[in-house]
Amino acid sequence: MKAMNSFFVKSVLGTISMLFALSISAASVQDDMSREAIAERIKPLGKHYVAGESSAAEESSGPRSGQQVYDKYCTACHTSGVMGAPKRNNAADWQPRLDQGMETVLKHAVEGFNAMPPKGTCSDCSEEEIQAAINYMTEEI
Repeated sequence: MKAMNSFFVKSVLGTISMLFALSISAASVQDDMSREAIAERIKPLGKHYVAGESSAAEESSGPRSGQQVYDKYCTACHTSGVMGAPKRNNAADWQPRLDQGMETVLKHAVEGFNAMPPKGTCSDCSEEEIQAAINYMTEEI
């Protein structure tokens, strides 16, 4: 009987200590259930952008400069002259185009012409940004 009582006491004490530990654990979990704590735990680790969409930073900062557009979208073709693209600040390449008038140059850049697709590779560029890129590519001519 004494052994049975000892077992019973140990079982009851073990159960009480386990419940006590769970209540402490539950309290700490409850502390972490605030809206701020949850928001912190589930916040995104990074951001992604889909091709053709501009980032919020680009949208909020206003129009991109000619150099920004050129560096990001135009440089691949207009640095080396791929498929007849006029190279930046190369008067021999640009003069025949500029002789047609800036309106025509802009129209060709926006609508596409020969191997150049509409707006080059910058589908989200405004006409003003395309014009700025043209100005950047021809500024020293």
